[in-house]
Amino acid sequence: MKFKSRYILISISLLIVVSGLVWRVVSLQVFEQDFLRFEGERRTIRVTGTPAYRGIITDRNGEPLAISTPVDSVWMNPKEFDLEHPQLLALAAVLDVSPEQLIDKAQGNANREFVYLQRQVTPVVAEQIRSLEIPGIHLKSEYRRYYPAGEVTAHVVGFTNIDERGKEGLEFAFDSWLRGIGGSKRVIRDRRGREVQILQGLQEMRGGQDVTLSLEQRLQYLAYRELKTAVASHNAIAGSAVVLDVETGEVLAMVNQPSFNPNLRIKLRDGRYRNRAVTDMFEPGSVMKTFSVLSALQHDLVTPTTLVDTSPGWMTVDGNIVREDKSKNFGLINVASILQKSSNVGISKLTLSQPAEYLWDTYTRLGFGISTGSGFPGESAGTLIKPPKRGSFVLVTQAFGYGLSVTPLQLAQAYAILGAGGVKRPVTFLKQTEVSEGEQVIEPMVARQMMDMLARVVEQGSGAKAKVMGYYTAGKTGTARKVAPGGGYQKDRHVAVFAGLAPASHPRFAIVVMIDDPQGELYYGSQIAAPVFSKIAAGALRLFNIPPDMIEAQNLRVAQVGENTSHHD
Repeated sequence: MKFKSRYILISISLLIVVSGLVWRVVSLQVFEQDFLRFEGERRTIRVTGTPAYRGIITDRNGEPLAISTPVDSVWMNPKEFDLEHPQLLALAAVLDVSPEQLIDKAQGNANREFVYLQRQVTPVVAEQIRSLEIPGIHLKSEYRRYYPAGEVTAHVVGFTNIDERGKEGLEFAFDSWLRGIGGSKRVIRDRRGREVQILQGLQEMRGGQDVTLSLEQRLQYLAYRELKTAVASHNAIAGSAVVLDVETGEVLAMVNQPSFNPNLRIKLRDGRYRNRAVTDMFEPGSVMKTFSVLSALQHDLVTPTTLVDTSPGWMTVDGNIVREDKSKNFGLINVASILQKSSNVGISKLTLSQPAEYLWDTYTRLGFGISTGSGFPGESAGTLIKPPKRGSFVLVTQAFGYGLSVTPLQLAQAYAILGAGGVKRPVTFLKQTEVSEGEQVIEPMVARQMMDMLARVVEQGSGAKAKVMGYYTAGKTGTARKVAPGGGYQKDRHVAVFAGLAPASHPRFAIVVMIDDPQGELYYGSQIAAPVFSKIAAGALRLFNIPPDMIEAQNLRVAQVGENTSHHD
């Protein structure tokens, strides 16, 4: 009897245990199935993003100016991270932070599953983190933007932020082209966060489009070197240089000083990020006399040989005295000599001999007071105030480069129009496969006359230092006093400018050099801007294999002499 009761007790106990197990199995398989599946997947299955690579920016010859390289970023899952892990000190040492900082970050984000510890680390750091195998510490694949040319192309190319979004320059202007679309996939990760299996591709990654710029990297380097040397040599506060292709409107080089290194993500507050050649305005001075003479020619008021009396070297306009530089008296000279000698009196008389709207019309035809439409972020349109019908002095000052402001890019476009036979083409930073027909804004014959006179400025006038051996060049110097903070002009602060074209016989390059506030005895455009033009032009002519036109002209003269001799024989 005693044995039987024990047997029954044991049987009941086993039955209870088995029933409990069965109930648990049923509960897990039926009632808690969804919950357990969710929890299991939550711990092993993840939807991860695949970063999209940003398009490459190259120069016109395919040389990379901005590329994206794969890197790793370190992140933490605070819910998985062990605050007392034995490798905590090693982790802190690799990341160059204190253990307390890691603990504070984990505790401060205890309810989150993703917190960055360090973005875009070096491959060495990434490998060290990987070898530590700390639960809750993971690596994420990303891309980092790199600029091989550094400060040389910084102002044109610009830069991105840490998330590869364009912030400045053409990186910003073409951000929608360059930026790709990231992909996503469902994967299985092990307990250490490592991806062990791809379950499903959810969205395919699509990389960004590449962008080919019009810049010629070798010419960009040359222009940057020469500008930087000139700014440093004359202790100037800034400078810009622009090279345009006359035939296409392409920007072949654009440089500024001071510059910055876009590879170093340092927040600068001194204005170095801005592209001065596009955004900064200045009163250009005598380089505008070119277009004042052009206005008189365009409206059939004079010819290059028309005589103008500039005696005695000064004149009064609306009670204000206009005088020649250094109080010279050029006397009776023709229009070509007015430009060659940069006569203030001669320009004033030419301007006053025509209705005010003529000069205004010429300036606006050439693009002054209007954005070039290059598409560069923050481009300035300059300032061009229409002079009053009464107020001749305002008109006269605009004629020799005061009372209006331009950008180096605007000035380069205006000179390019002369070189293109009076055709205005859109300015572009993209390499062109087809040449725009452009708009004829100046009569071809007038443009050619202006080219001849500008060539004379270099050969016999103030632009002598803009000469290039073996080539004829054309251009105009300019030196303008800077506006004083309280109004008026400062006697000891200047902007030195040279704007010109090369070669003069068949113009291919329009080049503008501007040096802002040079210090010392040399401050004229003819002294410090013209030599920079000469070196940049020489490099451009060589790089683009332009044959010397001076030799061509000499051969033509020899042939003509031979023909004449044969005729007389």
